[in-house]
Formats: sequence, C-alpha cells, structure tokens
Amino acid sequence: MADNPLDSRPRGGAAAMFATTHWSVVFRAGDSQGDEHVKALDALCRGYWYPLYAYVRRLGHSPHDAQDFTQAFFAYLLSKRLLTKATPESGRFRSFLLGSLKNFMANEWRRQSAQKRDDRRTISFDAQDAEQRYAIEPMDEANPQLLYEQAWAVAVLEQSLSLLEAEYAASGKQPLFDHLAPCLQGDRQARPYAEIGARLAMSEGAVKVAAHRLRQRYRELLRASVANTVADPLEIDGELRHLMNVLGR
Repeated sequence: MADNPLDSRPRGGAAAMFATTHWSVVFRAGDSQGDEHVKALDALCRGYWYPLYAYVRRLGHSPHDAQDFTQAFFAYLLSKRLLTKATPESGRFRSFLLGSLKNFMANEWRRQSAQKRDDRRTISFDAQDAEQRYAIEPMDEANPQLLYEQAWAVAVLEQSLSLLEAEYAASGKQPLFDHLAPCLQGDRQARPYAEIGARLAMSEGAVKVAAHRLRQRYRELLRASVANTVADPLEIDGELRHLMNVLGR
C-alpha cells in the first residue's frame, strides 16, 4: 500500500479522540457564553505555536521579540474571544491563526506595547528549543508565509507521530515502533524487515504485516489531526494535499 496519507480514510474511533479540540467545535461555539470553546482553542494553540514563532522570526524580528510577539498574540487571542468575529472564510485554523496574527501585529501590538503588559504566559514554550528548531530551517527560502505553512505541516506530522508512538507505548510495543518508525518517512537507512525480525524475535512476514498496520494507523491519525483544523470534513482532503505540497511530497 502507498504511503500517501490521502490513500486511506479514517476507521474506528480515530477522529473521536479529538472531540474536545476539534476546530469545527470551536468554530461553531464562537458565540457561546461558556468556556468550552476557549479551552478547545487553547489546546489547539498549544500544538501550533511554533509555525507562528517561525513566521515572526522570518519577518526579521529577534528571538526575544519573536517570543514576545507570539506569547502576547496568544494572550490576546484567548482573552478577546476572537472566535466571535470568525467568518466562514476562517474555516481552516491554519489560515485563521495566521490572519489573526497579522492583524494583531499591525493593529494591536503597538497599543499593547505602550501599556504595562501582563507577564503571564498563556501558551508556554521553551524559547531555546524554538531557536534550535528555527536554526535548522532552510534559509534559502525567505518567504515568511511559506515557512509558516511548512512549519505547520511539520507540526501536523509530528503531532500524528507522537499520538501513534503513545498508542504503541501504551500497548507495550515501543520497541516495534522504534524499529519501524523510520519506514513512515521513507527513510532509506531503515533496517530491512528480516533484520528487524531477528532483533524482535519475529518472522519477516510478521514484521511486514506490522509495518503495514503502522502505516495504516499513521494515516488515520494524520487525517484526524488535519480534521482538527478544518471547519468542514469536506475540507480534509484539500488541506492534506496542500500540506503535502508545501513539503514537496
């Protein structure tokens, strides 16, 4: 079976795991008086802060200022309940978040900078880790928006992979995951199935089956992760294609 995530559809309860953080739930709850949509938005933001940080850095801001911008933006986003102003065109969380950041940088940052700002960190992240990640970004591409979208795509893949690893670890299959995970990225240095089988006391055929199941589950989780960030299930395939395209896959 091909490794393209577009070749499968979610089965079982993959999408159900994300019920509390699904963007469509957040989006529809924009006019709610409750806090559930704020909690869901907060959870989504925690998974996607780095693309915004990288975008601000590529605009030419220093690491300190980029961290400050990103933290202040999330505090503003959550405290102002911007979902009440969302429109159907905001359907992709990726587009909504970047558009909101651009507006914040153009209109709100100067006003907030003139005031004594709250030091509270709404979305916490490791500034050193952020810079280490940014340092390995390709510098031959100077387009901030393209870098944002590439970083977003990587975040989706990493989130899906982390969920997959957690599932395997919980079922006592961490060694199997560790040996087969390189196959998900088409790593040419991945060990042959026969060698993996010898290390794990499995037949080569059993390893092939396990690899197939790993890829299948990864595709399901990837689709579920993307489903989290669109307002309409019909947008999932288009969003997946876009993310794969910006990564050149």
